[in-house]
Amino acid sequence: MEFFQDIVFWHWWIVAGALLIIELTAPSFYFMWMGIAAALVGLLLLVVPFMPIEVQLVLFAILSIVTTFLWRRYREKNPPTSDQPFLNQRGKQYIGRVFELEEAIVNGVGKVEVDDSTWRVQGSDLPVGDKVKVVDTKGVVLVVEPL
Repeated sequence: MEFFQDIVFWHWWIVAGALLIIELTAPSFYFMWMGIAAALVGLLLLVVPFMPIEVQLVLFAILSIVTTFLWRRYREKNPPTSDQPFLNQRGKQYIGRVFELEEAIVNGVGKVEVDDSTWRVQGSDLPVGDKVKVVDTKGVVLVVEPL
């Protein structure tokens, strides 16, 4: 326990650096905020050098929670923008496009050929060759309406 009595500011900065290195290898984005909290505790310990270890640990915990909370709040108010908003939602990329039925829609289910793949469609019954417009998706099924 003697070791914990000899903690100085640069110990916290080493912890901060280690947490930031972990952040580089882990895709969680939470270690960065704990690293910033550790750096802030180190800065406070530089200003107030005789701060008890218990106070340091409580400050670290509180600052970790506060920095994470502030970041999440900022992200909710300022969501990231993208030039490809449906990059990982392939079906939504087809909303508004028109396709020709490859297989008739019978009992609400049919197929269309989209680029190099075949997609199931859901809509009102239509014969092969009719044009349909994609209006929504349900999982991997395109919801269509007659054109």
